[in-house]
Amino acid sequence: MTLSCLSSPRSHSMPLPLYLLALAVFAMGTSEFMLAGLLPDIALDLGVTVGTAGSLTSAYAIGMIVGAPLVAASARNWPRRPALLGFLLAFAAAHAVGALSTSFALLFSTRVVAALANAGFLAVALTAAATLVPPDRKGRALAVLLSGTTLATIAGVPGGAVLGAEAGWQATFWAVAALCLPAAVGILAGTPAAHDEHEAAGKPALRTELAQLARPRLILVMLLGALVNAGTFGGLTFLAPMVTDTAGLGELWVSVALVLFGAGSFVGVTVAGRLSDRNPGPVVALAGPSLLVGWPALAVLAHEPAALLPLVFAQGALSFALGSTLIARVLHEAAGAPTMAGSYATAALNAGAAVGPVAAGATLGTEAGPLGPLYAAGLLVGAALLIAIPFRRVVTGARREGARL
Repeated sequence: MTLSCLSSPRSHSMPLPLYLLALAVFAMGTSEFMLAGLLPDIALDLGVTVGTAGSLTSAYAIGMIVGAPLVAASARNWPRRPALLGFLLAFAAAHAVGALSTSFALLFSTRVVAALANAGFLAVALTAAATLVPPDRKGRALAVLLSGTTLATIAGVPGGAVLGAEAGWQATFWAVAALCLPAAVGILAGTPAAHDEHEAAGKPALRTELAQLARPRLILVMLLGALVNAGTFGGLTFLAPMVTDTAGLGELWVSVALVLFGAGSFVGVTVAGRLSDRNPGPVVALAGPSLLVGWPALAVLAHEPAALLPLVFAQGALSFALGSTLIARVLHEAAGAPTMAGSYATAALNAGAAVGPVAAGATLGTEAGPLGPLYAAGLLVGAALLIAIPFRRVVTGARREGARL
């Protein structure tokens, strides 16, 4: 099967390599979020406090932010298939070593290595996804790739929590490593190698690609994507205390709420992927204000389980519909940086994922209590919309004379 037939504009299906990349992203998404349910056991087993164990999450996020551009720059001259395979195997190895760790310092180190491998893989995969399809299908290709992350929140994270509770936190690490193996075989067999050779000839210099970061249009969509993602992770991170304390539901309902949020995110990224290529304007115009209203509405109605659970689903759908559309705009605006565009999108996503929980967590000590993060999420989305309004033509991809930036 050749690349040309895989990416034919006449085909209604996405290329097979995209689904193989999505499987790897599923494993990586599971790893990124799974610690939320494993921290108490890790802390007890390794003799540290839960707060200290929580630094594992921060280490991963920082590794993703810093690692995406650095690793992508280092690997930009590697053929794409070996690069993807190398990052994926390094990620699997880090989890195997992590499962065998008997000291917190070693486990911490494996999380940093895993984050760097994840950042490198995602940076290359995002760029690969954009080049495996025609330009007018980038958004849909991105939706397929990001569906790995959304499915991780639906199945991978809850499944990992159950496995960790039954067999120990190490079993979850082993499971993530095992998930990488069929993805590695698929990438080796399914990702075209000839495309790498063809692409290498016209590759711009690294300085030229880095110069794209001086473009205001690119900076704008990266900032907007980071702010929306900050709101998403700010609200999601503190969903558990809202479900148990505010709504008065049992611990089991935390998993239900997480699954609903993940299911919504899958719907949102899938629908937006089909719409955002040709006309992203309606997606931004509808999802943006709805998301802004949804976070405080969720706070106001959190004490009513009948309203809480549907709203959690809706916020997941709206967050990922808007977020994935903005990240697709990053890839479009960074078209002049073919080997680095994916790292710019990855850095924007993870900057939001790192800042959002910190900003939202700061509200827990206020009068808003466990509902504070939801209001913080709304403020972050509101900031994104206020910035976007004067430049709405840039955000929606319009390139008229009046849309200069």
